Amino acid sequence: MNSPAVQYMSECFVQPEYFSEEMKQPCYLTPWDLVMLSVQYIQKGLLFRKPAIPPASVDQVDFIKTLLDRLKHSLSLILVHFYPLAGRLVTRQTDSPPSYVVFVDCNNSPGAKFIHASLDMAISDILSPTYVPLVVQSFFDHDRALNHDGHSRPLLSIQVTELVDGIFIGCSMNHALGDGTSFWNFFNAFSEIFQAQGKMASISRPPVIKRWFPDGRDPIINLPFTHRDEFIRRYEAPQLLERIFHFTGESIARLKAKANAEAGNNTNKISSFQALSALVWRSITRTRNLPLDQTTSCRMAADNRPRLEPPLPREYFGNSINPLRGVTTVGELLGHDLGWAAWKLHQTVVNQTDKAVREWLDAWWKSPFMYHLDRLFDPFSIMMGSSPRFNKYGNEFGLGQAVALRSGYAHKFDGKVSAYPGHEGGGSIDLEICLPPHSMTALESDEEFMEATSC
Repeated sequence: MNSPAVQYMSECFVQPEYFSEEMKQPCYLTPWDLVMLSVQYIQKGLLFRKPAIPPASVDQVDFIKTLLDRLKHSLSLILVHFYPLAGRLVTRQTDSPPSYVVFVDCNNSPGAKFIHASLDMAISDILSPTYVPLVVQSFFDHDRALNHDGHSRPLLSIQVTELVDGIFIGCSMNHALGDGTSFWNFFNAFSEIFQAQGKMASISRPPVIKRWFPDGRDPIINLPFTHRDEFIRRYEAPQLLERIFHFTGESIARLKAKANAEAGNNTNKISSFQALSALVWRSITRTRNLPLDQTTSCRMAADNRPRLEPPLPREYFGNSINPLRGVTTVGELLGHDLGWAAWKLHQTVVNQTDKAVREWLDAWWKSPFMYHLDRLFDPFSIMMGSSPRFNKYGNEFGLGQAVALRSGYAHKFDGKVSAYPGHEGGGSIDLEICLPPHSMTALESDEEFMEATSC
């Protein structure tokens, strides 16, 4: 029996409440932004319970209409602060002299997209299955879109999907405009404006829109291309199962203590996230039955804001991340203990200094490139994405705390792991793990992994 499909009720575009002079200026992209043009939008959202109103009543209709109107108004207000998200990508190309520049035009655009949809399913239909239902991917706009598609598609879309007893607010943001920190800073500010009944002229953490470039670097970057086909590559995910594994705060604390004890030298430097990442790396690698001499890696997205000297503010709106890579062989990884793997990841993180960040930027300027999912990640490794440190459950939109966080189709591949704060707080973490069916079955039988999780 086929499950119900999402029905699209209405859509519109939302522009900033008003325009300032600075919005009329182009927003030039940094190397950290431009490398994202051939990967996908960020797609994250929150599932809320509906207030206790009879489903067919007039009050229910009024509730939905009021919610949608307030969300649209709040969106218009927050776009005043995050105005590049209301723009479009533009490529300016000339033959003489040769030039290929991609930037954000913050003016000539209908704005961000706002969608109202409905689904004849309940919250339990979404959360009860062992694996995340595929219908969740329909809770987001920009399915399979690449960031380069922002030339013709909105750079930001908000989709509100009404369930029988719930509301899902899904946000799709162009990854060339910002990273996870920027995404959640926007989402937090959107909720803050909403909670203030749309009366706030200011927000507690306004974004820093001005892009950062190293001293002496021209912000107008001329890419060495003549056509988008030279650097754009579509990606289709293989057949995957997606499951949420929960780790209590106590379990995380035990993992951290164990990793530090096994690493020796009386260290306490290994973080909770490094210990958890090491556990996942070892466990998933075991499921794959790879040759012992096969190279394997654990990649982690590192925020460069605090690593630069002087540091960038946390409110810096844009991309400021690099994928770090702890590398070894399968034999070394599985032949040593958790502490050994966690220490390797710790060293990888420590080595991401101001000097390393600037060296990466210098190398990119000498030979510009784009990330491609089929080349950036391999089936022998894992990628730890997102972060449990982001304020995700603090976004309430007048509906109380969300009951769950889910993501869309984007950036799903064999070995992709996204880390979210656990719903109950207290240092708990939820991991969204994507694996082929045979690997997922093996992970669910992995003793070390399943002892640590409470799902």
